[in-house]
Amino acid sequence: MIITRAAMLLLAGLVIVALMLVLKTSMHPFLTRESVPGPTAVKASATEDQLDRLAGGLRIPTVSALEYADTDFTAFDAFKSYLPNAFPRVFTELHHETVNDYGLILRWKGKNADLKPLLFLSHYDVVPAEQDEGRQIDLNDMNNPEALLNNQGWKTPPFSGTVIDGALYGRGALDMKGMLFAMLEAVDDLLVQNFQPEQDIWFAISHDDEGGRRQVAVKIAGYQKAKGLQFESFYDEGGLIAEKETILPDVTRPLALVGLGEKGYLSLGITLRGDCAHSSVPPRKSSLVYAAEIVEKLNDNQMPARLITPVASFLDMVGGDMSYASRLVIANRLLLEPVLLRNLGKNPNANALIRTTTALTMMKGSEAPNVISSTAEVVVNFRLLPGDTVADVTAHVQKICEGYDVTITPMQNTREASKVTSTYSAGYRRILTVTEGLYPEAVVTPYITVGGTDAYKYQELSDAVCRFMPIRLNMDQQQSIHNDNEHISADKYGLMIEFFRRMFSESNETEGI
Repeated sequence: MIITRAAMLLLAGLVIVALMLVLKTSMHPFLTRESVPGPTAVKASATEDQLDRLAGGLRIPTVSALEYADTDFTAFDAFKSYLPNAFPRVFTELHHETVNDYGLILRWKGKNADLKPLLFLSHYDVVPAEQDEGRQIDLNDMNNPEALLNNQGWKTPPFSGTVIDGALYGRGALDMKGMLFAMLEAVDDLLVQNFQPEQDIWFAISHDDEGGRRQVAVKIAGYQKAKGLQFESFYDEGGLIAEKETILPDVTRPLALVGLGEKGYLSLGITLRGDCAHSSVPPRKSSLVYAAEIVEKLNDNQMPARLITPVASFLDMVGGDMSYASRLVIANRLLLEPVLLRNLGKNPNANALIRTTTALTMMKGSEAPNVISSTAEVVVNFRLLPGDTVADVTAHVQKICEGYDVTITPMQNTREASKVTSTYSAGYRRILTVTEGLYPEAVVTPYITVGGTDAYKYQELSDAVCRFMPIRLNMDQQQSIHNDNEHISADKYGLMIEFFRRMFSESNETEGI
């Protein structure tokens, strides 16, 4: 068999390309720090008094209704009174005031007024606890635990604040009373030591993150803007320490996911029109058939995938723990980006990081089984990747709907994607330093928060916005958030308190790195 000169040149070219790919992979700056064997190096279990204070907060059912007018504020009044009683030293030594009746601001005065202050966000409202049948638990039955437990999946009534096997159960244990109380415990511990931070530290605590649509966070941000405040950095929920293999299956180390950006939000209602008829004499295509076609087109024609800076950094951080094939594709992404994006798109967690996602959530036709309605409605929800705009996504939907008789209507809570914080910011570097000290086995990495947070409303006040809840959770524990048996262990809670102690006492020497 004679090999032509062209074939030999092609073969040689392929060999050279392969060698270049291998060389580039070997030289790529993947994280190489060795994993620390054994349990977490730092032990900091919460004390009985600390657990009792959080339990008291969990027992107050501060359930945020979807509409502000439907919220019963009796519990919110009780919680507002409970905090100063639980933390008298904090509320004596820190300046505090309320905004919009139930929002709370605290200021911890620092030594150096020339330094920009820090801001820490939290909220104390919670989602409803539901029975197995999907009905909200009647808070009037709180004194009848047996009646509650017979009809829902909790191990203990959701507002009982009960400790079981070293873990505190209750709605809000993770989202977000646990983090709020951890902050206050850390402040209290440092006050006992007569500690004063280098710069002012502010706390903004909202009461309608989960519902209510009164946007107290907007009002607090407006209050701070009116005072001319600009923060070095601020911190909110939005990332966590995910146990190994819970984000990507071949990543065998915990990932401390620091949200440096937040996806936008857009829900569009699509109304399609067709012929009205009786089901006994149906038209060839009804409005509902047209709606089904649009649903299929939207699902098949997703927004394009791409790598944004925090996600590219995320892959560089976690890639060293992945298979060689994955490392090769990541290291050579300029050449192999289509392959990389296609592989990431197969995993729902990874797919949410590389594109504006499309979720078909609602569909409605007629109100009767024997009537063909002249209209059908579809609701589609998009979570916008930074760089995509509401106008971009709307135009995408309009193009898909060309040729149909439709009306496209934006629904409530539309927001653009947030700006993206640099990994060189003091805010991110502070989290990196503290987290690596407490969780040496974890990979601290930039991330994009796929859900919404209050941080979005404050982003004009700082160039460094970090979304991170310092707690290590496996998949079951992550899924307990907003679900049955939400809980936090004494060990994890203690480490969260220690995290904030170090965050408050960490100097700003990392700024500008």
